[in-house]
Amino acid sequence: MGRYFAGIDIGTYSSRGMLLSEDFQVAADASTPHSMDNPKPGWFEHDAERVWWRDLCVLSHALLEKSGVDPAEIACVGVSALGTDCLPVDADCKPLRPAILYGIDSRASEEIAWLTEHYGGETVQALFGHPICSGDTATKILWIKNHEPEVYAKTHKFLTGSSYLTAKLTGKYVIDQFLAKGSFRPLYRADGGVAAEHCGLFCRPDQLAEAAYSTEAVGGVTAEAAAQTGFAEGTPVITGTGDSTSEAISVGLVEPGTAFFQYGSSMFFYYCVDRFFGNFISSQGNGSIKGGKVFTVPGTFCLGDGTNAAGTLTRWIRDTLYRTERDREADGGENAYAVMAREAAQVPPGCEGLMLLPYIYGERSPIQDPEACGLLFGLRGIHTRAHINRAALEAVGYSTLQHLKLFEEMGVKASSIITAGGGTQNLTWMQIVCDMAGIPITIPEHYQCSAYGDAMMAAVGCGRLESFSALRAALPPGKALVPNPENHALYERNYPLFRDLYLTNRPLMHRGT
Repeated sequence: MGRYFAGIDIGTYSSRGMLLSEDFQVAADASTPHSMDNPKPGWFEHDAERVWWRDLCVLSHALLEKSGVDPAEIACVGVSALGTDCLPVDADCKPLRPAILYGIDSRASEEIAWLTEHYGGETVQALFGHPICSGDTATKILWIKNHEPEVYAKTHKFLTGSSYLTAKLTGKYVIDQFLAKGSFRPLYRADGGVAAEHCGLFCRPDQLAEAAYSTEAVGGVTAEAAAQTGFAEGTPVITGTGDSTSEAISVGLVEPGTAFFQYGSSMFFYYCVDRFFGNFISSQGNGSIKGGKVFTVPGTFCLGDGTNAAGTLTRWIRDTLYRTERDREADGGENAYAVMAREAAQVPPGCEGLMLLPYIYGERSPIQDPEACGLLFGLRGIHTRAHINRAALEAVGYSTLQHLKLFEEMGVKASSIITAGGGTQNLTWMQIVCDMAGIPITIPEHYQCSAYGDAMMAAVGCGRLESFSALRAALPPGKALVPNPENHALYERNYPLFRDLYLTNRPLMHRGT
């Protein structure tokens, strides 16, 4: 009999499942869409049974049907979901209300303000590692306690997405240590145990799931879950983790010195390091990095944050300067982004003196300035839409470089870079990033996604792979890009201008119009 590994990931608007064979080839791939509820301004929710569990069951059956694999041949199952959700369930694991989603849900703003005043700045930093924000699950628990006391009173466990799915599959209430120590601060200690001394404001210690490593096999599929999913009863299931973590693992972010940059609507990064770092503020004007946390790979830590614009910036360029191409694409013509990539490649590095700041929606990392705005500098009569197009790509590249310079200031210079996301389809853009970084970058295969990472971690959980290092060695090599030394030197000379354009104009940005 062959051995297969199943991975299922639940996302914001869709879910995806993969079944990998013994040699880690994709035996089946399936996806299904779903909606997100927005009942009030700033509220974002999922119905855990109708969305999360329904999607898992739909995908499990689809994988088995597409592959023709006997359920008994599946050696292990891994799941991931939105990382910092809050779902209260009763003793039968039945949701008591819709899940409150991750940092996009801002309903707990009053709780955040109250906690910040209650604890004070130094204690907030000690307990949370950063200013309390909407991404902290403890604030969502406190909101339920304050606003829905009847739900709070009935709550057996406060779960996040992956915890709920694993509990539905196995009956075991567990949470990835990475999520517990990061997203649920200050409710878990550094050793993964529940911090009973800090729970009082939020919940009882027994209302929290037990922390375990993401690849730990925590139980087998129950008879009830087997009937609903099609998986064989007793099939091992690992703890699971958040979707961003699974995607990072899927492309090989498992060793210190490796930086993972995801170019989607925004640019998100995880940087794997060998020791803990608190908040770091650059002495050279390069911005700041939020404090790190224990990573899902044992013995490692990670720094992570995101920008507000990447793909959204190129979309703005398309909709503003390439409307004709966009409309032609809608009528069956060439993809507008392909036209943009081709034109950008024809513009020399440095855009003949044109530079753009990418802060059209304010900015998170590394300047943490919601009042920041975009800026075109050096515009001359020689410049065309192609120059502005490339300047936008270079702007995101400079933002990437700015993070790399922060890492270097911290004494942990990146030795390798892995990229992912829709932006990797634009090789002109990725070559710009590579040239700016001055080190090779790897673009994974298109199927290396969160569900793929879940399946690979399942292979670790059942012993097919003995470690995360073995997991990385088993990954496909991907496409490697190498930097152009002349371009790298040019971007190094230009980078201080990119940095100083913001620093110099920040007071004017804050003045507004």
